[in-house]
Amino acid sequence: MLTKTTLLLIAAAALQLACKAAAPPPIKVGVLHSFSGVMAASEKPVADAVLLAVEEINKSGGVLGRPIEPVVADGRSDPNVFQKEAERLITQEHVAVIFGCWTSASRKAVKPIVEKYNSLLFYPVQNEGLEQSPNIIYIGASPNQQLIPAVVWAKDHLGKRFFLVGSDYVFPRAANAIAKDVLRYTGGQVVGEYYVPLDGKDFTKIAEAIKKSKSDVVLNTINGDSNIYFFEALHEARLPSSKIAIFSLSLDENGIDSIQKRFQAHHPKEAAHFFKEHLAGTFACWNYFERIDNPLNAAFVDKFKKKYGRNYRVSDPAEAAYIGVKLWSQSTAEYGSIENPDELLNHLTHLSLPAPEGVVTIDKNNHARRTIRIGRLNETGSFDILWTSKWPITASPYPIFRTTAYWNDLLNRLYQGWNGQWAAAAQGRSGDGR
Repeated sequence: MLTKTTLLLIAAAALQLACKAAAPPPIKVGVLHSFSGVMAASEKPVADAVLLAVEEINKSGGVLGRPIEPVVADGRSDPNVFQKEAERLITQEHVAVIFGCWTSASRKAVKPIVEKYNSLLFYPVQNEGLEQSPNIIYIGASPNQQLIPAVVWAKDHLGKRFFLVGSDYVFPRAANAIAKDVLRYTGGQVVGEYYVPLDGKDFTKIAEAIKKSKSDVVLNTINGDSNIYFFEALHEARLPSSKIAIFSLSLDENGIDSIQKRFQAHHPKEAAHFFKEHLAGTFACWNYFERIDNPLNAAFVDKFKKKYGRNYRVSDPAEAAYIGVKLWSQSTAEYGSIENPDELLNHLTHLSLPAPEGVVTIDKNNHARRTIRIGRLNETGSFDILWTSKWPITASPYPIFRTTAYWNDLLNRLYQGWNGQWAAAAQGRSGDGR
C-alpha cells in the first residue's frame, strides 16, 4: 500500500511532467558569425552582443511567452561556409531569424539563401551599400552614414592627398570607388590605391609606397586581423600618426585591442612606444563609440563589462547587433507571430528604439536611420568624439551621384573578376597588387 508521502511525490512528479508538456517550445534564432579565421577577433564580440540581448529578453519572459534559443554557427571567415551554414540554420534548425555576418562578402553569400526561403537576416556592420533586399535588415551604416561623411571630413580637416588601402573583396573595392567620386567632386586627389587578400599579412611594400606618396590621409578599408600587420608595417617603415593620418573605416575598439595584444606579445619592449606613435591619433567614423556620454550608454557598457569582464570593449557592430535583436523581439511581439516575415517587416518598418547611440529607426528601405560620429583614438585606447551629426541620418544605399545601373555594373564586374565570388582568392594576390 502506498504511503501518503509516496502519493504526494508521485503527484508532484506528474504535475512537473504536465507543466513540461504544456511549456511552449522555444523560438530558435541563428547566430551566424566567424569564431575562427581572420575575422574571428572582430566577429566574436558581435556574437556576444546578440547572446547578451537574447539573455535579457529571456529573463523578461521571452517573446510571445516563449524562450529564445540561440543556435550558434561558425562562418569560419569564409563566405561559402556562411552560405552553407545559413541554409542549414533555416532548413535543419528551423530558426525564425538569423543575426550575423561581418564582411559584405559573407552577407552577399547569405542574401540568396534568406531570399530563397523568405527568412530574415539582421546585418549589423557598416557596408558599401549598393544593395537592398526585402529579407535583410541593414542595421550597419550605408555609405552616406559613414564612408562619404568620413571622406569629406578628412579632406576638409586632414588634407587633400589620399592613399587608399583595403582588403581585396567587395566592400573595400566598392567603398573606394565611391570615395574616389567624392574626392573628385570635392577637390581631393588619390595618390595611391592598393589591395591585399582578406588574410593578407605582408604590407611592407604598401608601407613603403605610402611613405613615397607623401599622402595626407590613408583611407584604410582593411578588415580583420590584417590590420595588425598593416600597423606593424607602418611601425617598421617609421610612419607615425604625427606624419600621416590613418582614417580607418572597419577598425573599432576591439580591433585596436587586437593590435595592442600582438605588439605586447611579439614586441614587448616597443609596445608602449608603438601605441603612442602609431595607434594614438588614428581616426575612425562609426555611428557608435564606447565613450558616448549619456546615461543609457553608461548602463549599456557596464552590463557588457559585468557579463564579459572589466576589460571588455564595446564597439559599433556590437551595439548594432544588440539593437537588431531588440528590434526583432519588439516587432515580433507587436505582430504576434513568427510565421510570416513579410508581416513582421510591416511592424518593423518605422519602429524606433532608444539606443545607446541615440534613437534608431528602421525605414521602408529596411535600413536603419543612424547618427554619424567621427573619432580620434587617444592615448588611453578610447576614441574622442570630434564630430557628430545633428540628428540620425536616413540611409541612402545607392549614392545619388551615379545611377543605380552604374553601381550594379560595378558590382557585377567585381563578381565576375573574382570568378563568381565576392572576394579575391585568399592567396591570389601579392601585397603590392593594385
